[in-house]
Amino acid sequence: MHAQRRSFRLIRPRLQLRLMLSFLGISLLALFLQYLVFMRVVTELSVELPNDGNLLMSEIPRRLLWVLLLTTGFLLPTTLYVGVLVTRRVAGPIYRFEVFLEQVVRGEKPKDCSLRNGDELKDFCALLNQATAPLRRAVDTHEAIGTGADGAKRRFDEAA
Repeated sequence: MHAQRRSFRLIRPRLQLRLMLSFLGISLLALFLQYLVFMRVVTELSVELPNDGNLLMSEIPRRLLWVLLLTTGFLLPTTLYVGVLVTRRVAGPIYRFEVFLEQVVRGEKPKDCSLRNGDELKDFCALLNQATAPLRRAVDTHEAIGTGADGAKRRFDEAA
């Protein structure tokens, strides 16, 4: 089962990076929105305080910025890591489909397409096997015709 083991690398870098950048963009937008909402709530609170509202207002931006940077520093690497793991479940099968179809196009007879546990697109893999089964059987038929003395005669006649 060593062939089934996942490594931490990008299989389809362009697809995976685009998806991960989308995840990062959404995360950053959510963090910034949270920062703005929290800033508004604290500002309203400082206005309502009878004393030291100005002191609170002078301290809050610096401290909230520190919290924003801390959570961003934790969230971004975590999002990247999870993004690689999640996108591999789609990018891995797409890569497997490409390899499988390239083998069929070259006239090879690949084994049925199979995916790792946890991968997505298993229904598509089964459909791909059904769609290519006649082509892969045809490769067997041509190979069977081309073997033996009778097959050699046919190949000679076809070449002439």
